[in-house]
Amino acid sequence: MTSGLAAAVLLAGCASGGKPAGTLSTGLLEADNPQVLLLGEVHDNAEGHKLRYELLRQRVEAGWRPVLVMEQFDRENQDLLTKAQKGCLDAQCVIRVAGGARWDWQLYYPVIQLALDHQLALVAGNLSRADASRVVRDGVASSFDPQSVKEYKLDQPLPAAVVGAQQQEIMAGHCNMLPEMMAGGMVNAQVARDVWMARIIRDQLPRDVVLIAGNGHVRKDIGVGYWLRQVAPALKVRSVGFIEGGGNGGRYDSIQTVAPQTRDDPCKQVKK
Repeated sequence: MTSGLAAAVLLAGCASGGKPAGTLSTGLLEADNPQVLLLGEVHDNAEGHKLRYELLRQRVEAGWRPVLVMEQFDRENQDLLTKAQKGCLDAQCVIRVAGGARWDWQLYYPVIQLALDHQLALVAGNLSRADASRVVRDGVASSFDPQSVKEYKLDQPLPAAVVGAQQQEIMAGHCNMLPEMMAGGMVNAQVARDVWMARIIRDQLPRDVVLIAGNGHVRKDIGVGYWLRQVAPALKVRSVGFIEGGGNGGRYDSIQTVAPQTRDDPCKQVKK
């Protein structure tokens, strides 16, 4: 998700690592707009949402007009989303018309309202649960047309490094209690989402694009950025992780540290 901006990216990575949580990195604010900007999130972290919105708002109000691709909208709802953008006066209306039940939509209200206020196109970026279930059952290629299968080499085994890292993340996300026989299908579903988002982003070119998605999706080593690099290596892509502590580890071009969200032990239900 990264190249011709190497100097700016390096500065951004260093600056963001040293900034206290709650403050936008100077490096992030000053870096040039790439062709594709991948902005991550911890889904329930309110501070991360606020900081990401502020980063995007400042760039848009300075004149940038990217397309916004959002993981939160499923791809089969694109017609509803387009209709909502034409007929709605506020973000709540867009959410009511085209949003699903899986998300805390009030966290996304400011970004959607920003898109309405500045006439930024909103694009549905996610596979539906039905699509993901088919991928778990039939493999990554089952949700793509023949041309995409060929371009992304989905008729071949997935790269071992991608599979290994994705499986590690999925197991950790399930408190290391997920039966191993289930992990393969879930890796396929995660990869299918990443490939789909990469394809949707390319469909928007030559317009600039911002992806709003989870940190796992915006990773440049195994996520959307990886798949963009496989088919469009000359594209200027930049990934920003909004993370609750920890280092970059080569996952992103830069990071914005955010304070951990107060939440119950996520492993409590799994352990039961």
